[in-house]
Amino acid sequence: MPRTPARLDVLAVALLASAALGLTASPLASAAPVPAGAPLTVEEQRLERAVPQEILRRSGFDSVTPGFVRALEGATSYGQAERAVARHGSALWERAVGRAQGRGTAGGDLSRDDDRPLYWARLGMTAGLRQWQPAFDVTEAQRARLMDRLERSSRGQDSMDLPTGKGVKRIVMTGFDPFTLDRDIRISNPSGATALALDGTWIHTSQGPARIETAVFPVRWQDFADGTVERTLARQLPKADLFTTVSQGRVGRVDIERFNGAWRGGFPDNDTVSRTETVPVADPASQPQWTLTSLPYEAITAADTGRFPVYDNTSVTEIPAGGGAPVVRPDGPTPGSAARAGGGGNYLSNEIAYRATLLRDRLGLNVPGGHVHTPVLQFAAGNTTGITDPEFVRNRLDIISQTREIIRVAAESGEAG
Repeated sequence: MPRTPARLDVLAVALLASAALGLTASPLASAAPVPAGAPLTVEEQRLERAVPQEILRRSGFDSVTPGFVRALEGATSYGQAERAVARHGSALWERAVGRAQGRGTAGGDLSRDDDRPLYWARLGMTAGLRQWQPAFDVTEAQRARLMDRLERSSRGQDSMDLPTGKGVKRIVMTGFDPFTLDRDIRISNPSGATALALDGTWIHTSQGPARIETAVFPVRWQDFADGTVERTLARQLPKADLFTTVSQGRVGRVDIERFNGAWRGGFPDNDTVSRTETVPVADPASQPQWTLTSLPYEAITAADTGRFPVYDNTSVTEIPAGGGAPVVRPDGPTPGSAARAGGGGNYLSNEIAYRATLLRDRLGLNVPGGHVHTPVLQFAAGNTTGITDPEFVRNRLDIISQTREIIRVAAESGEAG
C-alpha cells in the first residue's frame, strides 16, 4: 500500500495539540515555519484520524507530544536532545503503567486499563522526532539512535528491574501494540494492557512472592529482524525463573502454544510491510525449524484461571521432510519438517515466542517459558463506532485477570515443562 503524503511537522504537532488543550499560544506560534522533515511512517499517519485523537483526549495523553516537542525544540546540542528523549520516553512508560495501576489521576473518562493511550502518544512522539529540525547538525545515525532510545524507553524495554536475592521468584512478561488498525482503528491489544497492569507488581505463590517485570513490543517485522527481542531479553532471561510472551490470539479462548516455527507468513505489519521468509536470526546455520514451550502447560490447562477456556495447542503447519505442500499436523511437527506455522501461526506472535525460546536454548537455560495467546478483545455487539463500551472494558479486565492467574499458576508449578 503506497504512503499518502504527510503534512505533520513538529510545529503543527505542538500548535494543534496546544489548541486542543486550550493552552495559550506558545513562542513557536510566531516562529517561521519549520521545514518538513522525513516523511511519516504509515503507522504514524493514522494518528491524524479522529479515533486516535479521541483516545488521547479522553485519557489526558494529548499533552504528551507537545511537551516532548518543546523539549526537543529547546535542545541546543545532541546531548541535550538525547537526554530529553530518554526522559520523556521513560516518563511516558511510567505514566501509562501508573495510570493502569491506579496511581495519579486518570486524566479523562477512558478506562484506566486501556493500553491505547500509550500506543498513540508514542506515535505522536516518534512523528515529532522524525520531523524535528534542530538548529545544530544531527547525522542520520544520530537521529536513528534517538529514535531507538525513544522506542525502548517508552516500551519498558530498558527499565526491567528484576530483584536479586533468595526467597523471591522473578518473572518476565511481554505484550504487543495494537495491530490490524486498518481493519478497525479502535483496536486495543489485551497483551499490551496486561503488560501495563502487571509491570513491577508482585504475586504470591505457595513458594513465596514473585515479581513481574514487563515490556511491550512493536508489530513491525523490521524491528524483530533488527534484534529488538534478543536485545531486550538477553539480559533478563538468565535472571528469570519464568518468562512468557503474550499476544492476542483467537476468539473466546486462551492457548498455550506448544510449538513455535521459524517462518514468517507475510501478513502485513503496522507499517503495511509484508515479509515471507525464514525468521532471520543470528547464526542461521544452527537455527532450528521448531522450538518448544517449557511452560507447565498441563498445570495451566488443568487450573481454573478464569472465564475463558485454556487449551494446550499442539497444532502446526509444516512441509514434510522431502518436500511437498504444507500440511497441518494436529500433534506437532514430524522429524525433518520445515516450519510454515507454529501453534501461534506465522505472524509476530509466533516469532516472539520462537525468538524467546531460541534465546533460552542458546543461553543453555532451564527455565519455564513460552507463549500465551489471549482471547480476541471484542466490543459489545452493535458497537461499530464507539471507542469503548462497558462490555469491551469488562472483556479486557477479564483477560488481564486471567493472564495474571496463568502466570501465577506457571510460577507456582516450579520446574520447566
